[in-house]
Amino acid sequence: MTYQINGLNPDAFAPLFKLDEAELSALGALRVTATADRGFPCRVSLEDAKAGETLILLHYTNHDVQTPYRSAYAIYVRENAHEAARFEDDAPPVFEGRPLGLRAFDADGMLRDAALAMPGEADAKIRGLFSSPDIAYIDAHNAAHGCFAARVERS
Repeated sequence: MTYQINGLNPDAFAPLFKLDEAELSALGALRVTATADRGFPCRVSLEDAKAGETLILLHYTNHDVQTPYRSAYAIYVRENAHEAARFEDDAPPVFEGRPLGLRAFDADGMLRDAALAMPGEADAKIRGLFSSPDIAYIDAHNAAHGCFAARVERS
């Protein structure tokens, strides 16, 4: 069994970097500068931004389904992330060192299982959840802050 983890499409966020602070504020978004090499996980590149990089912090609906499990939260996207990352059967750098909440959904968007993956456990926990044929995809969230990290899909 294999899985893939893709970053979000950067085209959806590129226009945000052309907006001024007032326009971003009207959308509930902020332009921020990373103050450290860790702590600003980009959802396009699936890597942490480096200190000094510009990002947009915005509200994002990651699980846009018509079920009680519809979900949205804040995410970061880096200004210089121009291509969505792709990982096959491997956890992206943004998962490293972070406890993850893995929420496993069926094809109808209903939660069917979940797991907590401590640092270094993401691959094994993902494979374990996908051992059930009912699981169509998994949404990974940073366990402490709750923010969406990435979608994991069967490949």
